[in-house]
Amino acid sequence: MKKANANLISSLIQLTIMSGLVLLPAVVLASGGGGHADSGVILKDFAYRCFNFALLVGLVAYFVTKPIRKGLKGRTEEIEKTLADAQAAKEAAEAKHLEYSEKLAKATEEIAGITDSIRREGELERDKIIAAAKELAINVEQEAENKAAGVVTKARTELREEAASLAVELAKDMLKKQVSADDQKRLVEEYMQKVGELH
Repeated sequence: MKKANANLISSLIQLTIMSGLVLLPAVVLASGGGGHADSGVILKDFAYRCFNFALLVGLVAYFVTKPIRKGLKGRTEEIEKTLADAQAAKEAAEAKHLEYSEKLAKATEEIAGITDSIRREGELERDKIIAAAKELAINVEQEAENKAAGVVTKARTELREEAASLAVELAKDMLKKQVSADDQKRLVEEYMQKVGELH
C-alpha cells in the first residue's frame, strides 16, 4: 500500500516538472519577443503562474490522493483478506482431502481383511461340512452293513429253525409209518438201558 502511494506521489511530482518544462520554452519565447515588456515582469508572471500551477497540483494531489489512498487501502485489505480466506480454505480442503484419503485407504485395507477372513471361514466351513458328510457316509455304510449282516444272520437262523422243524416233522411222519408198536417198545427199553448205564 505504501509503495502504491509513493508511486502516485512520484507520478504527480514528475507531472508537475514536465508541465513546467513544457511551459518554460513558451515563456522564454514570449519574453524574447518584441521587447515591449520588461523581462523581470514576465519572469515574475511566469513564476507566479508556475507557483499557482504547482499549488493547484499539490492541493488536488493532497485532497484527491487521500480518498484514492483510502479506497486503495480498503481494496488492498479486502484482497489480502480474500487471499487469506482462500489460503485457509485451500489448507482446510487439503486437510480434508488427506483425512478422507487416509480413511479410504484404511477402509480398503479393512475390506480386504474382511474379504480374506470371510473366504478363510468359508473354506474352513466347507472342509468341516465335507468331513462331516464323509463321516456320516461311513457311519451310514457301517450301519447298513451291520443291519444287513443282522438280517442275514436272522434269516439263516430262521431258515435253520424252519429246516429243523420240517426235518423233525418229516422224521415223525416217517417213523410213524415205518415203526410199529413193537419197535417203539424196543427203542424205549434200549434208551432206558443206556440211561441206566450212564448213572
